[in-house]
Amino acid sequence: MGEAAATLTLHPLGILIAGVFALSMGGLMWWMLHPPAEMQASVAKAMHGVSAVHRILVPVRGSSYNERAVELACRLGSDQEAEIIAAYVIEVPLALPLSTPLPAEEKRAQEVLARAREIIEHHGLPARTEVRRERDVARGILRVAQEQDVGMVVLGINPKNLAAGESVGKTTEQLLRKSHIEVIVDMHPEVSEDVSG
Repeated sequence: MGEAAATLTLHPLGILIAGVFALSMGGLMWWMLHPPAEMQASVAKAMHGVSAVHRILVPVRGSSYNERAVELACRLGSDQEAEIIAAYVIEVPLALPLSTPLPAEEKRAQEVLARAREIIEHHGLPARTEVRRERDVARGILRVAQEQDVGMVVLGINPKNLAAGESVGKTTEQLLRKSHIEVIVDMHPEVSEDVSG
């Protein structure tokens, strides 16, 4: 009893279809491994933009969402070991001279800045804190940003205000409108406590 011999017949149409499939798969793989030059340039520009920031300002008022902003600033500045500046602006009413002693507010500023410094130093980054007395918080933040030559401001905003249908806040709006540097607004929806700021 002889074994049945299997015969393989190649059809020209099958060969053509297999060739087209192989070429299209090869082209797809090449395209995936070689993105367009414009995309590479824009990605490089974005990466350079963040890595070129060597001084980041974080306004703080003692809220947990401000402390999250300090944490975010540390993460953004970690690769280039950026200096993180935490600033507390004491808003002095127009009826009082700017130099008027405000011991309760000054004490609070020092406590808040001590917590911010702790977060920054935990990340091993250079930390600086500053208390500024101003008539308007946004103006104080902008002045610190200009004087310290910061490359970025990171703001923590109160998610309860947005959940209640309010705007992002007067200070945040002014900074977004008047600042000539990059401003990152951080809002974490799980924050439960509120300290006005």
